[in-house]
Amino acid sequence: MLLIDLARTSAAVAADSARLAKIGHLAELLSRVKPDEAEIAIAYLSGELPQRQIGVGWASLQDLPQPRLAATATLHQVDDLLSRIKAQAGPGSQSARKAMVAELFASLTGPEQTFLSRLLRGELRQGALDGVMIEAIAKASGVPSAEVRRALTLRGWLPAVGAAALGDGVDALRAFRLEVGRPVSPMLAQSATSVTAALERLDGPAAIEWKIDGVRIQVHRSGDTVSVFTRTLDDITRQVPEVVEAIGALPARDLVLDGEVIALREDGRPAPFQVTSGRVASRTDVDSARRTTPLSMFFFDALRADGADLLDLPGAERQAALAANVPAELVTPRLVTDDATAGETFFADALRSGHEGVVVKSLHSPYAAGRRGAGWIKVKPRHTLDLVVLAAEWGSGRREGWLSNLHLGARDPETGGFVMLGKTFKGLTDELLTWQTERFLALADGPTDSWTVTVRPELVVEIAFDGVQRSSRYPGGMALRFARVLRYRPDKTPDQADTVDTVRALMI
Repeated sequence: MLLIDLARTSAAVAADSARLAKIGHLAELLSRVKPDEAEIAIAYLSGELPQRQIGVGWASLQDLPQPRLAATATLHQVDDLLSRIKAQAGPGSQSARKAMVAELFASLTGPEQTFLSRLLRGELRQGALDGVMIEAIAKASGVPSAEVRRALTLRGWLPAVGAAALGDGVDALRAFRLEVGRPVSPMLAQSATSVTAALERLDGPAAIEWKIDGVRIQVHRSGDTVSVFTRTLDDITRQVPEVVEAIGALPARDLVLDGEVIALREDGRPAPFQVTSGRVASRTDVDSARRTTPLSMFFFDALRADGADLLDLPGAERQAALAANVPAELVTPRLVTDDATAGETFFADALRSGHEGVVVKSLHSPYAAGRRGAGWIKVKPRHTLDLVVLAAEWGSGRREGWLSNLHLGARDPETGGFVMLGKTFKGLTDELLTWQTERFLALADGPTDSWTVTVRPELVVEIAFDGVQRSSRYPGGMALRFARVLRYRPDKTPDQADTVDTVRALMI
């Protein structure tokens, strides 16, 4: 298959706002793709690279060569060259990558250059979210979408799952198993306004656990090999030696755990999230970073133990496996109760300890990998949402010269787009204003005037607010009350932002 086929399909998907139309465009292309090209095609159309990162930044994509008139580049040719670009290392690697990028783009037509450039920059926001692509794969392969979703929870990489479905159908999907060393998409939590409300939704005794404001990790051990992955499935094993050593010291030699890693102050309270995320992200001089900013870990779920997959087991049984294999000091503090008063007291204790709240968990639900399962409900002392910045307005007075007032959007899973919920300039420090002004100008895309700069929807920001009220001012018919910025979330992609349905459920 030629790259031009993907470029044309991508443009059609972006141009159609209807979910079914997007699915139709994608399914039509996937029905024509060859088995050995399917994984590449699905990855590209999902806005991802099979190689993950290839070391090509904005500068390498400037001053591209003139496009060809005829399309001849195949998916394999493009993907092979991207792999060669990633393989460049050592002295002279930067110039070598730039030369190879020029070679690649010289082989492409104008539409192909546009498509690939947006893909490499992480800007391919065309509405082909996982949910849309799952339905497209199901339609093209003739398998139930539930089978695709189930396989995805185990494989964690939709392009591979889609290629299997397109190749051998249901049998190939059912062959997927939890594989030690290969991460699965983490289970996510819904929200409630109080522990009492969360317990009412779960109807019976539940586990209440501290919600630790660290970096989500999934740890795999097979024999003497320990691997650590983030919530986005990136391998950070070398960056967290404390975790590797702690898990390597356990008797269990076949284990997959879900948890958090966090930097704690000397008094045991959490350091700011930026300290933890900065330490985890650092790849240079890890030994020195470890001495100055040691990491602690807390595990709250076991996905595999003693050679057995636990994903489909009730929460209580997974917790029993966790307790049997991990010492208490490495397990997230928890309380099992149906007493709302006891739960609220436990919630207050978590806050006094410096943590951001609790997660109330059903004792009966399985592990809903990659989804906001109804069995997990997070409770924080304030309403918070992870939203996407859609635009920003220039400030006035003391903030003149800075992009300040943020336009906030929630994800619409039906269209793959975003619905504006309001604006805020509160909670922004001078340092943050300086950073975001530079970042927004780099992301400028669409209508821009002397007052407002429209940006590509790539930045996720955590917003606190007092409630959601009906409003005819914004397209979604609702607006946030007293919204304020807590922090940007570089660990989250726009596809992981909260949805309009989540916001609507909080409306007063």
